[in-house]
Amino acid sequence: MSLPPLTVRLGGYRLFGRLAFLFLLLCSILFGAVVGLLFVYGVDLPQIQELETYRPDVITELYADNGQAIGTFALERRILVSYNQIPPVLHNAIIATEDRHFEENWGVDIPRILEAAWADVRTGRKSQGASTLTMQLARMLFLTPEKTFRRKIEETLLSLQIERHYTKPQIFTMYCNQVYLGHGNYGFEAASEFYFSRPIQQLTLPEAAMLVGMIRGPEYYSPLHHAKRSLGRRNLVLRLMREDGKITRQEMEAAQREPLGLDLNYPRNDIAPYFVEEVREWLERKFGPQAAYTEGLRVYTTLDPKMQRAAQQAVSDGLHAYERRHGWQGDLQNVFRDHLGTIESYQARNWDRPLRVDEYTTAVVTAVGPGAADLKIEDDRARLMPADFAWTGFRSPKQFLKTGDLVKVKIQAIRGDVAQVTLEQHPRAQAALVSIENATGEIKALVGGYSFAESKFDRAIQMRRPVGSSFKVYLYSEALEQGWSPFDTIQDIPFTVMSGGVPYSPHDYDGLYEGRITLRRALAASRNAAAVRLAMHVGLPNVIAMARRFGIQGDLPDYYPLVLGAASLSLLDHTSAFTVFPNGGVRVEPHFIRRVTTYDGALIYEAHPKVYDVISSQVADTMTAMLEDVVNIGTGEGAKALDRPCGGKTGTTNNWTDAWFLGFTPSLTAGVWVGYDNDAISLGRGEQGARAALPIWVEYMKGALKGTPVEQFPGVTPLEQLAAEHPVQVDTPDNAPAEYAPARHLPAPAPLPRTTGGTALPGPEQPGG
Repeated sequence: MSLPPLTVRLGGYRLFGRLAFLFLLLCSILFGAVVGLLFVYGVDLPQIQELETYRPDVITELYADNGQAIGTFALERRILVSYNQIPPVLHNAIIATEDRHFEENWGVDIPRILEAAWADVRTGRKSQGASTLTMQLARMLFLTPEKTFRRKIEETLLSLQIERHYTKPQIFTMYCNQVYLGHGNYGFEAASEFYFSRPIQQLTLPEAAMLVGMIRGPEYYSPLHHAKRSLGRRNLVLRLMREDGKITRQEMEAAQREPLGLDLNYPRNDIAPYFVEEVREWLERKFGPQAAYTEGLRVYTTLDPKMQRAAQQAVSDGLHAYERRHGWQGDLQNVFRDHLGTIESYQARNWDRPLRVDEYTTAVVTAVGPGAADLKIEDDRARLMPADFAWTGFRSPKQFLKTGDLVKVKIQAIRGDVAQVTLEQHPRAQAALVSIENATGEIKALVGGYSFAESKFDRAIQMRRPVGSSFKVYLYSEALEQGWSPFDTIQDIPFTVMSGGVPYSPHDYDGLYEGRITLRRALAASRNAAAVRLAMHVGLPNVIAMARRFGIQGDLPDYYPLVLGAASLSLLDHTSAFTVFPNGGVRVEPHFIRRVTTYDGALIYEAHPKVYDVISSQVADTMTAMLEDVVNIGTGEGAKALDRPCGGKTGTTNNWTDAWFLGFTPSLTAGVWVGYDNDAISLGRGEQGARAALPIWVEYMKGALKGTPVEQFPGVTPLEQLAAEHPVQVDTPDNAPAEYAPARHLPAPAPLPRTTGGTALPGPEQPGG
């Protein structure tokens, strides 16, 4: 029996009502669930308002005195750019690849999310990405990269808030500055300068596509480690740009034919690594590690790049010259014996930059014949001929080289991929150099050792070593201040005096004595017995007090070997003290930094170095004249090769363990130390300051002052011109060779009262020069 039409109609209404009720109930449940989820996941969300004061970590940059960049510090290598600095080619590549609807969506792309969710359901794993640029930015700034449902909800909520508070250009700019692009580079500007050595405004289409392709996996698509993979990803980006109408087919195909074209620019601090390290430590002490590494400070230093290059070359040349004087040592590494790979695969540390003339580098021996050895320097070739290794004493390379040996060479010339080289060996000794501008106290060059990569110990600042006869400048300064004259005389003869409770007999390394000599001669020829005798007259406590006035720190023991350099000083302190003489008796505190600003240019530090009146200008001028004599007629004669007015003093310690030379021109002072880190190891007999350290000083000063006018010392009259006014009776004339010593082991004379103008003055470790 069939139901009446009215009954059917009523039944349909009831069914529809039940379905509607169920639908509304489900909607209510869903709405409640969503609200609950929003409440649960929104409670712990970061406050978007934090972005108003957010500043990403930015590179601290160091600049030389001419504005050249010399180093960087960073936890994250990042260079900020504005929206207007982002070129269209990069903008289009990002949009086409990462978020085509960026300009239209409100932080969440619903169709893309549903598509990705369906793909995840079908595959049974979370593999599809549906994040907009805003969602990626939220993740980079506030969340972790893990793929979880909770993180996706939080990412969505944060994106909605970001879109409410910031414009699209602001969001896009933050994204471009924040995204990680491999090898420590954050943001497109840092990545562009690293991979292509140019700012983003100069990126080509294939270069921009390569960088954008790395967003998905910076290490997986690294062009350094996975070039083919990176190339494929880049070409995919180009295809996506074509599909989105950003480029034409012809542009896409032309760009896909291009190689990756990397021009790597590793962030280096190798222009002046020891100098940069000192600046880094100063910044940490002054502003704290957080500011030094993350706040993008701009540090304007005193370094002169030209002088620094001259300093590093001089130190390297001087140490290699020392090694050649002491013969071939052998003990080479070998790529086969030491399991360093193969000849083809081996990569030396310094092969990541182009070769340059006068550089010392590592080469691999690829073949050894009776008359020559073939070498490989990355992609360049070289050949060692007998003249290139004559200093070793061997006639054939077969006598001392094997295939696979790693040798040190100096580049003499480069023609295409063929280098002309000479054989060297890795230095065992060390050296340090520091150079200071007299008038300002600015440190213009600093080398703390042969290789910063091998040893970060800064021998110019952190090390203290006995300074030998270079300490005598403080003794003679005190004598002049007490009224002595360069033409007063003193006895350079053997004698014994009690020092520190024990008998002490000063002598020179040659064992000879010069009898009665002037103070001028005593300093120029660096006579030790005369110096100790002079110290007995002026008073050792007065000499120590004078050294303190010059800024000398550390322990200065109250015994007579002190005046011959038994005290250990730092090269920086000692060199700074020598600036007093050409500076008219004034010392300006040495410093590395002129000023520091914030990333935005606000000044937060400016150098105001202390200025000390050390000695009178008259004493300073007389000491300058006496130290000119050291160069003209004394132990520092090698400095005459500079062919400019200059003064200085050599220093050599017992057993030739330390060699020093400190010298100056009217505008610039430099100090050099040479020795072994182990102070028990001798440089070798005869390795005095004049032989080991002075040539480094001369080479440096020639390079540093090249192209500058020749200067005279103002107000300084050469002592040779004054000598006629001060006739004296001496055993050794002032202008005799420094090694001239006619009087042997003379008995000590009876004490005589001090006079001037030719009457002898009583008085009294030990190489001295």
